[in-house]
Amino acid sequence: MQKKCMDNDFLLKAGPYSHIVEAGGFLFLTGIDPMDLEKGLIITDDIGKATEIVMENMKRSLESVGSSLAKVVKVTVFMRDMNDFAKLNEVYARYFTEQPPARTCVAVKEVPGNFQLKVEAIAIK
Repeated sequence: MQKKCMDNDFLLKAGPYSHIVEAGGFLFLTGIDPMDLEKGLIITDDIGKATEIVMENMKRSLESVGSSLAKVVKVTVFMRDMNDFAKLNEVYARYFTEQPPARTCVAVKEVPGNFQLKVEAIAIK
């Protein structure tokens, strides 16, 4: 099986990894932080805004390789505080209105960059 590794200029790259890897008809998206590099936004204190920026970056990443949010099959959310779960769901639900993907949401001690969350996804090409 061949794989194709891709990066997006609008996402931060802080190590030896690819933003998107295509393999076996699937797209594997790296953990996306709540950052909008073009607008200079780094959100560490508002879970609603942070979730919105992450979802917009996910949407944009998928569209950059010919896919879409409708083709997402699995999402993993890493959160600093599960007390933010309801607010995360409120924003998240706006992006997956029909047939939402499978999802795992876990609390972690820290998210690199002191962010409130990081989200990764698997989608169909």
